[in-house]
Amino acid sequence: MARVIMIQGTMSNAGKSFLVAGLCRIMHRDGYRVAPFKSQNMALNSYITEEGLEMGRAQVMQAEAAGIKPMVCMNPILLKPTNHTGSQVIVNGEVLGNMSARDYFAYKKKLIPDIMGAFRKLTEYADIIVVEGAGSPAEINLRENDIVNMGLAQMIDAPVLLVGDIDRGGVFAQLLGTLMLLTKKEKERVKGMIINKFRGDASLLDSGIAILEQKGGVPVMGVVPYMDVALEDEDSLTQRFDQRKKGCIDLAVIRYPRISNFTDFNVFEQSPLVSVRYVTHASQLNHPDMVILPGSKNTMGDLKWMRENGMEAAVKKLAVQIPVFGICGGYQMLGEWLSDPEGVEEGGSLQGMGLLPVHTRMGEEKVRCVAEGRINPVGGVLKRISGMAYAGYEIHMGQSELVEAKQPCAKEKSAPQQEGAGARMLQKDMDVVINRHNVYGTYLHGIFDKGETAAAVIGALGDQKGIGPAGISLEDYSSLKEKQYDKLADILGEYLNMEKIYGMLREAQFK
Repeated sequence: MARVIMIQGTMSNAGKSFLVAGLCRIMHRDGYRVAPFKSQNMALNSYITEEGLEMGRAQVMQAEAAGIKPMVCMNPILLKPTNHTGSQVIVNGEVLGNMSARDYFAYKKKLIPDIMGAFRKLTEYADIIVVEGAGSPAEINLRENDIVNMGLAQMIDAPVLLVGDIDRGGVFAQLLGTLMLLTKKEKERVKGMIINKFRGDASLLDSGIAILEQKGGVPVMGVVPYMDVALEDEDSLTQRFDQRKKGCIDLAVIRYPRISNFTDFNVFEQSPLVSVRYVTHASQLNHPDMVILPGSKNTMGDLKWMRENGMEAAVKKLAVQIPVFGICGGYQMLGEWLSDPEGVEEGGSLQGMGLLPVHTRMGEEKVRCVAEGRINPVGGVLKRISGMAYAGYEIHMGQSELVEAKQPCAKEKSAPQQEGAGARMLQKDMDVVINRHNVYGTYLHGIFDKGETAAAVIGALGDQKGIGPAGISLEDYSSLKEKQYDKLADILGEYLNMEKIYGMLREAQFK
């Protein structure tokens, strides 16, 4: 029987995901088998497990912090927005279908058995489960049929830590206002509060904390400082899009409306030589050293967006001078033609950018697989990545063919099949990258995660500029993250009252 604790926030981006990850790391280091759980996540950054199932990357990050492999039962429901009013609904790692927000709101209670089934499966593994809520529990218009905040806390009988964000101001009003809007039974579940993202002398908060505890009737478990940790955040709330660091190697990532899995480029952020810029207008491109077209949840719609705002023309012009690299949806855009006869995205057909000899046909079945091996020989500026190791995953709704030979672009030599939704569990020894001149395309997420690959890219781009950072060394992304998880746990261990938090756990046992 697992102990359980739940982290809820006064608002989105209060820091719930990082706090869950940090608690998972602390408890893991204390010798417990700990696992994260979030019943419903809305995100375009997703991940494929070894079983070929899809889940949100936030729970993957938390699982890594807990020292365990990601399991889809940690995130049974994933919503991937396809437009402003609808999402693709993924249940237990497989696509259920597309729904409007209104239709999903009416439907979601039917998913409670899936949520509870996933949670019970996790209890068979873990001593402690750290649960993350979503948004705020005080959204009174959403209280009915809630499956992710207090509704879930009731289902699993979890005590709650309520987190407020002082960096955006009004933290006392956030916390007290949230408590006031909870029902009596809901408020009884809140066993502690955390003030997050504080800058300055925490003793200046003492008088306010005393009043907060008096009026709220709930103790404050800690004041956590603003943390400089480089971890994957929720994609809809990330501050990475606003970064303006200047490096001598400039990578420009196209930020289209439905950008997904931009975690592919986090590995480059560790180098002071490199700037990773996310651009939304052609005028922002300037003269980068490489342009990257990332994944997209709506490839055809985002290509139309590029075409309409002049970004496509600007990228095609730059492709004559510098490398252009497309991943997943970005790879599909670089081809000559896209067709969607079954209406998976936009329907109909659309001319691509014509930079790679590829035709893509959208299909209803999603390709989901993990892959490992060595990068096939490629030419052009980035030829030095040839033969380097990769370990990543594919997740896409289309299949692509090379125009000349009508051959699959990823020539699968070993592809064990898993039943359901077009999933393929493990692929080895396949051509993961194609190129024509200095334009490259791949379906593989994580293509740059190996430090030697990322360093080879930076070195090649430096050579083109004549600055020759040939001796550059980058860590594997996985190693980099491990250090950040430890840093996060060290900070939280210092500023949270872990004795009281463990005390909450001793009183909470899922049966």
